[in-house]
Amino acid sequence: MHTHLTTSPQEAAAYLRAGDLVAFPTETVYGLGADAFNADAVATIFTAKGRPIDNPLIVHITRLDDIALLAKDLSRDARTLIEHFFPGPLTVIVTKKTDVPDVVTGGLGTVGLRMPRHPVAQAFLEACGVPVAAPSANLSGRPSPTTWKAVYDDLDGRIACLLQGDRSEAGLESTVVDCSETTPVVLRAGVITLEQIRAVLPAIRSPKPDERQAARSPGARYRHYAPHAQIHLVAHPREIDPHTSAAYLGLDAPATPHAFGLVCACETVEAYAHALFDFFRRCDTAGIQIIYCQTVEPVGLGRALMDRLRRAGSV
Repeated sequence: MHTHLTTSPQEAAAYLRAGDLVAFPTETVYGLGADAFNADAVATIFTAKGRPIDNPLIVHITRLDDIALLAKDLSRDARTLIEHFFPGPLTVIVTKKTDVPDVVTGGLGTVGLRMPRHPVAQAFLEACGVPVAAPSANLSGRPSPTTWKAVYDDLDGRIACLLQGDRSEAGLESTVVDCSETTPVVLRAGVITLEQIRAVLPAIRSPKPDERQAARSPGARYRHYAPHAQIHLVAHPREIDPHTSAAYLGLDAPATPHAFGLVCACETVEAYAHALFDFFRRCDTAGIQIIYCQTVEPVGLGRALMDRLRRAGSV
């Protein structure tokens, strides 16, 4: 059976309310959703994606009132982040209520909450009428999907319904901040930058290497975002010996772009981040063996971009 395609948030929500899996667009990447309070439905997310069962999911909401269904309590820091960045590409980790199934949280006592700002996502979540647990809508370890076609390529026949939307605006996943302990910690860099968070929460910090809180964040422990090709990071394209089975992605254009199999030179870091996962998938389709990716300064959005490049290139 093929996955049902629709542009109707209400039609897609009917599948989710019936206990099925639905992929849907957000401003970051496409998500794969199930009713967060239906443990059996949530468990099928891990099967469909081939995702490790101990990798926690983010719960998506469309009303602030829904937080009370999921969170045991909210710290002042969590409330500050929610006030400034909801709706938007930020996930806040808080202590969960016992009603939240363990399969959603990887058996942890915390849960990640996000309120997307994408209008189609909001309409879908409103029609669902329940909080929706959702990781990215791709096979585990593959580049996150920024188009409905990428979702279909990975998950056709594995999920019931795909809500079609435009290409994702940001192209990188949400920033994840752990507010379940005394000092808030950024566990995953994302579209909301450390600098933006620090402006409202000066005490925010990045995790130390191997810090145990990393287990609370999706994308923190397993290889993610990887194309079939090898990823090589370079400071400038002049370092590269181009050939037709190689691709290049970065800010500075190579001197001989025709010598590569594929090239994408971006004008800004934002454009680079937006292009990343889609370019990886284009390289897979073209049979590219090596992708040379230019490094950027790890500040602002560059911090999240470098995080994804390093994870994609790790073994």
